[in-house]
Amino acid sequence: MHGSADHDHGHRHHDPAADGLHGSGAGSGSVATPLARLGAYGELVWPAIAGAALLTGYLVAKGGHQSAGYGLYAVAYAVGGWEATRDGVRQLIRGRLDIDFLMVVAAIGAALVGEFVEGALLLFLFSLGHGLEHLAMSRARSAVEALARIAPKKARLRLADGGEREVPVEQVAVGDLIAVRPGERIAADGEVCEGRSGVDQSPITGESMPVDKAPGDGVFAGTLNGDGALLVRVTQLASESLVAQMVRLVAEAQASKSTAERAAERFTRIYVPCVLTATALAVVVPPLAGWLGWNEAFLRAMSMLIGASPCALAISTPAAVLAGLARAARGGVLVKGGAHLENLGLLRSIAVDKTGTITRGRPEVSAIAPMPGVTEDELLRVAASVESASDHPIARAVVAAARARGIAVPPPVDAAAVKGRGVEATVDGVRAGVGRATLFAGHAVLAADARVEELAQAIQARAMTAMSVVHGGRALGAIGVSDRARPEARQAVAALASLGCEVVMLTGDNAATARAISQEVGIARVEAGLMPEQKIGFVRELVARDGTAGMVGDGVNDAPALAAATVGIAMGHGGTDVALEAADVALMSDDLTRLAFAVDLGRATRAMIRQNVIFSMAVVVGLIPLTLFGVVPLSVAVICHEGSTVLVALHGLRLLSRRDGYERVKPAA
Repeated sequence: MHGSADHDHGHRHHDPAADGLHGSGAGSGSVATPLARLGAYGELVWPAIAGAALLTGYLVAKGGHQSAGYGLYAVAYAVGGWEATRDGVRQLIRGRLDIDFLMVVAAIGAALVGEFVEGALLLFLFSLGHGLEHLAMSRARSAVEALARIAPKKARLRLADGGEREVPVEQVAVGDLIAVRPGERIAADGEVCEGRSGVDQSPITGESMPVDKAPGDGVFAGTLNGDGALLVRVTQLASESLVAQMVRLVAEAQASKSTAERAAERFTRIYVPCVLTATALAVVVPPLAGWLGWNEAFLRAMSMLIGASPCALAISTPAAVLAGLARAARGGVLVKGGAHLENLGLLRSIAVDKTGTITRGRPEVSAIAPMPGVTEDELLRVAASVESASDHPIARAVVAAARARGIAVPPPVDAAAVKGRGVEATVDGVRAGVGRATLFAGHAVLAADARVEELAQAIQARAMTAMSVVHGGRALGAIGVSDRARPEARQAVAALASLGCEVVMLTGDNAATARAISQEVGIARVEAGLMPEQKIGFVRELVARDGTAGMVGDGVNDAPALAAATVGIAMGHGGTDVALEAADVALMSDDLTRLAFAVDLGRATRAMIRQNVIFSMAVVVGLIPLTLFGVVPLSVAVICHEGSTVLVALHGLRLLSRRDGYERVKPAA
């Protein structure tokens, strides 16, 4: 960025809407001039004109037509220096000295000593650097703008009479039904009512494979439907869809300043006046001391002024941060600011909640123990029939297990829940029960059986919730239900360990269940039976020990701990709205491997910023003495200075094409 971080024209301070983040492309909301239609390339037109005028003027002057040459130099000055002059004067009126002002002063100074070519070259390269910077930053923004463009503009609304009508998505209300044909993009966030299909969610969540969707499953606007037709009940207005929230939050994140950016601003505010003072001394002191003539001293001072201007430093951080934010969003990780992206790279310890984070957050049948002479299908059939009368998560898990096996579940009759004991109902004309031993003790019909209780106790010893199943006077067996670990959890923990991050499990669940899950996924340290305030205490302990700590949770009951951590990371799929508000970072697909990706990207961003700052300051430190003592002429100083600015901007944008860090750090299968 040419100029201080507070420039009105500094791109990262634009209103996000003006940069197309809320519209369909860059430049939305602006006047459709011919240059505007060129998009980011439009800013290269002016430097092209300035460069052509400079080159032509140089050739004409060499041919002996000095007056015509000077006239073309004047054109190069006017075209190449217009924007820098405008912005420099604007900041000067506000009492600020910025880099634009320094460049204009240097160009005028070069002209005063007769170095018209060098002055015009300075303004041409300065203008070219500004145009290339804008082009590079637009490439970073386009990665996020693409999200806004993927959502369809129209939806196929299902009418009350069964017909369909295509309407703008803005007219679709919550509760409306929209039809999605095979191969179409889904027009709104909602829940599948009818149909089954695989949906490509990669633009939103970063998942590489399509996700199977069935009735009851949520879908997102902008995702691509597979081979099946779906009927979706809308749950969010178009303006509040997940993709709209992501675009809005990333735009806000890009507009915010990272820690490194704020440090660069503070440095520039002090540095620029110092450079101007040093330049004035370089003009006056050598001639008065008899070391140089006035013209030579002035020329060297102007060369030093150019070399000392920290243009590359000003762009080094925002270029890397903007590219990092865009790469994170494309990889299914929403980071709500440059500071959080940098902090991700500092993490050495990460606390994770168990339920809904390490585990799926929903019970599943994990053990089936039938009595001798009873098949697993028979046991599940009776248990599912009884449990189908209940809406309890455990009951739903039993019914789901039976249906997954293709078992026909008979409807229960006279079902009744017995508080604290279980559920009973009539199945195939015989009373049946599913629950604890106390449900059957002294029951008039259901027979208690010590052997079934032994099976149930064996299941409980494996950190599961156990239920005995009895059909009349016949004990069928026991079923174990547990909240199982996510399939990728072990790989994610190992990947974080390979990055040097310690993972600590914090849970309110009992110690036996917590230890079983932690051993399954490879977490060494477990703190169980915690209340929310105790989780905060452990997170603060990690922060005190390591200086930083991350906390991963579902964004609802873990909100206090998320706030206490250096970086709060929410599982964004299950509770998207709350997660986006509560945390600094959201894993949009609930894929724990995105944690390693995010930490690795944060470290890469910090490394990129560090490299850019070192390079840009090395150029400045090298040019100051070389120009002051006349080793480097003005023209070389101009080329080195502006070239370093462009290189720093392009170097930062390498993050956009960075390969998924998880693929590099995940353990071998």
